[in-house]
Amino acid sequence: METLLSVKDLKIDFDQGKRFVRALHGVNLDVAKGEVLGVVGESGCGKSITWLAALGLLGNRARISGSVRLDGEEIAGMNETDLSRLRGGRIAMIFQDPSSSLNPVHRIGRQINEALKLHRGLTGAAADAESARLLDRVGIANATRRLREYPHEMSGGMNQRIMIAMALAGEPELLIADEPTTALDATIQAQILDLLTELRRDTGMALVLISHDLGVVADMSDRVAVMYGGRVIEEADTGSLFDNPAHPYTKGLIAALPDIDGPRRRLESIPGTVPAPDQLPPGCSFAPRCAIASKICDAAMPGFLPFGESANHFAACVKCREEAPFGEAAPGEAVKPGLVPA
Repeated sequence: METLLSVKDLKIDFDQGKRFVRALHGVNLDVAKGEVLGVVGESGCGKSITWLAALGLLGNRARISGSVRLDGEEIAGMNETDLSRLRGGRIAMIFQDPSSSLNPVHRIGRQINEALKLHRGLTGAAADAESARLLDRVGIANATRRLREYPHEMSGGMNQRIMIAMALAGEPELLIADEPTTALDATIQAQILDLLTELRRDTGMALVLISHDLGVVADMSDRVAVMYGGRVIEEADTGSLFDNPAHPYTKGLIAALPDIDGPRRRLESIPGTVPAPDQLPPGCSFAPRCAIASKICDAAMPGFLPFGESANHFAACVKCREEAPFGEAAPGEAVKPGLVPA
C-alpha cells in the first residue's frame, strides 16, 4: 500500500526550566492511504503527543526532532502559515472531549463555516449549505436549525458528531481520532464508531485511531501500534497482534480483557504504573513491571525484532521469541517477586 504519512525517529523534549525532559524516544510509524492504524497503550505512554507533535500543536516548550512526511513532503518544522492550511485540510484531528474543543460563545454554523472558508474558500450561502450537508452527513437531524444553536444546547454525542463534521469540512486525506468516544455512553460510542467506518468507506480517507479500548481497535483497525514509555514497543497486523501478541506488555493488555464467550476467569492486571518521562529505568522501560524480565532487560533498550510468521510483526523485547504468556516465567527464568499479575 502507498504510504500517506511517514513518521521517522520522532523525539520530543519538554522544557522544564533548568533542563529538558524527553517524552518521546524515536517513534517510527507509517500510515498508508485508506488504512486504519490503531494506537494503544496506557495513559502517559505517548500516544496523543506523537500526533500533536506531528501537527505542530505542542507549543513553544516542546523541542521536536525527527521527520514527518506527508506524501513525501516534510512537514516537521514547516512554518505556521503553511501548517495551518494543512491542519484541518489534508490532515484533520478530533479530540476526546468535544465540549472543550468547541467554542461555547459561537454558534455551530459559524464554527463549521470557519473551517470551510479556511480550507475550501466557501463563504455566505454556499458555506451555510455545505455546513448543513455535513451535519446531515454525520447524522444530525434538522441541520439548518442546529447550525443556529450553541454547543451547550446539544448532547455530548451530538457535539462529537459536530467535531467530526468540522474535521470533514476540509475533505482530509487523514483523520486522527484521539479517544473519540471516551466521554460518550456505550450506545452513542457505537454510533460514532459506525459513523467513522462509514465515512472511511465513502471517502477513502486514512484513519489513526488512538484508544484505550482494545475491542474497538480490534474491530476497526488494519494494523496496531502498541506504545509504552514514549516508544512503539510492538507493531503488527491486527489479526497477528491479537492472535499472537509478542511483547509482555501487549500480552498484559489483552489478558486484562474479559472473555465474553469463554469460561469465567479472574482478570489479570499489569502491576504498577507507567513511569514519568524523567524516571524511566535503564534498558527496557517495561522491565520493572514485567513478570519475565531478567538482568539482560536492564542492560539496554531492545531493538525492534521480527516476531512469528508474519512479515509485518515486530516487537521491542529480547525475550519475546520465548513466547512466555503474561504472568509466567520464560524458560530458565524466575518470575520477579511481587510482580505476578493479580
